[in-house]
Amino acid sequence: MTTSDSDMSGIDPGVPPSGEGCVECEEAGGWWFHLRRCAQCGHVGCCDSSPARHATAHYRATGHPVITSYEPGEEWFWNYATEELRKSGPALAPPGSHPAQQPTPGPAGRVPADWRDTLA
Repeated sequence: MTTSDSDMSGIDPGVPPSGEGCVECEEAGGWWFHLRRCAQCGHVGCCDSSPARHATAHYRATGHPVITSYEPGEEWFWNYATEELRKSGPALAPPGSHPAQQPTPGPAGRVPADWRDTLA
């Protein structure tokens, strides 16, 4: 389902992303499948297919409802509160994705050989 512009409150286009990878996975030495960026505060977390699901945990802890993909070439937004998808949204502070040379899954050197078997 696609949302209207009014359903995307809580976006701050001036806030840069928190880093190149999932904040919590970086701290714990974990890995991620895909990355998501909070459109309100810039927190970068891992997606729900990743082992730790930090992007959703961030929403639950903060109430910040809107995320966007932090993958190169993807521009969609997801609203956790309404469970709605938008194919695009406002331009956010750069960068718009993790570095293109960073592998998916990532980061390099921490992804287990059997990573496909561990995805949600």
